Amino acid sequence: MFALYVTLTALTALGAATGAWMDFVHHPIPVAASKQVQVPESWMLPLGVLLGAGALGLVAGFVIPPVGIAAATGLVLYFVGAIIAHLRVRDYQLGMAATAFALTAATLAATLAYRFG
Repeated sequence: MFALYVTLTALTALGAATGAWMDFVHHPIPVAASKQVQVPESWMLPLGVLLGAGALGLVAGFVIPPVGIAAATGLVLYFVGAIIAHLRVRDYQLGMAATAFALTAATLAATLAYRFG
């Protein structure tokens, strides 16, 4: 279980950090996604901060378990919000958001199983 926990946490932290960086530099992929779901471009920085905090929290969770659990939970909720944003505008191309949600949900499940199982 430890290997699964570490692997999923590292992948999720790397993905969240990459997403944060993409938001910070206004990379064309998240800019296009925000336009598609009618989220103002001014939200890019706050959303990037949330992703960055999630990534840092996951890494900190290796040493301080409650922080990792909170970070994983926050990232799951972040991607639930992303899926809702897509559905709100009737955009059913959920590939990236659904994949990120699945990864964060698996990370949360592995974290809880490792810490409490």
